[in-house]
Amino acid sequence: MTRIVNFGIAAGLLVGAASHGYLYLHGYRYIPAIGPGFLVLTSVSVALAILIALGGPGWLRVVALLVSLGALGAFVMSRTVGVMGFVERGWAAPHGPISVLAEAITVVLCGWSLLRRGSAAPRSRTATS
Repeated sequence: MTRIVNFGIAAGLLVGAASHGYLYLHGYRYIPAIGPGFLVLTSVSVALAILIALGGPGWLRVVALLVSLGALGAFVMSRTVGVMGFVERGWAAPHGPISVLAEAITVVLCGWSLLRRGSAAPRSRTATS
């Protein structure tokens, strides 16, 4: 079950990364601070996806959770109060809905997997008699 959840988390991260990478290449790279942020988010998300899919340690899911929550928070801020002077209207279909859905799936799967295990720290195994 853990492997399936890890692949789901990795898929969510990769879809979000693909969407942000596309937007970076098609105009966002010219927006000061926002463009480089999209590039960093894309790079970090791809790295996390690979490491989690390969069965990396549990703390990577905590990082993935925080990255996805940050992306969702920045999305909300960009449509309300703005992010570093950048304000956007609407959903920028299809990339707005795609990235929000991918990040939300990542948050849910990371949260569920962390709650299911009790923490991100590995548990010690003891022999039972």
